[in-house]
Amino acid sequence: MPIEMKVAGLVVGGMGNVPLLVLKDEAERYCVPIVIGLPEARAIIAELQQENFPRPMTHDLLKSIIEALGCRVDRVVVTDLKEDTFFATLHVRAGEETHLLDSRPSDAIALALRAKAPIFVEERVIEKLGTQEGRGLPVFTDDEKDKWAEILENLDPEDFGKYKM
Repeated sequence: MPIEMKVAGLVVGGMGNVPLLVLKDEAERYCVPIVIGLPEARAIIAELQQENFPRPMTHDLLKSIIEALGCRVDRVVVTDLKEDTFFATLHVRAGEETHLLDSRPSDAIALALRAKAPIFVEERVIEKLGTQEGRGLPVFTDDEKDKWAEILENLDPEDFGKYKM
C-alpha cells in the first residue's frame, strides 16, 4: 500500500553538488532520499518558492498540455528501487479513465507540485531502502523522534559547510 509523502526539502551539496530530494510522510516516520538532476532540482525549487517566469518552463508546459487535453494529474507514485535507481508512475486521469505513465520520480514530482497532486511511495520502496547498507530509512519510535528533532533543531547552518537547503 502506498504511503503519502511530501517534499520535505532539497539539499544540494557534497561531492559534485548533487541534488538530493527528500520526501517524508506526515508522521515523519519515513524519509525517502532521492538523488536527482540539477534541471529537475531547479524545477522543483522554482515551484516550491512559487517563482514566476515570463515563459513556461518544461513542467509548466507539460501541465498545460495535460489540462488542455481535458485531463489532470491525479497522483504520483514512486513504485520501485532497483540498483540505486528509483522508478515512478504518473497517474493522469482522463474522465473515468486513468493512464499510468512511466516517469523519473524527479519529473513526476516537479509536475505533481505544479498540479497540486499527492505524492506516494510504495511500501516496498521503503523496505528496500531500509535494507540497503548506508541508505537505511529510519523508522523512529516517539522517543527517538523527539531526540533527533532536538538534535536537528540545535544544528547551526555552519555545521553543513557548502550544503544548502
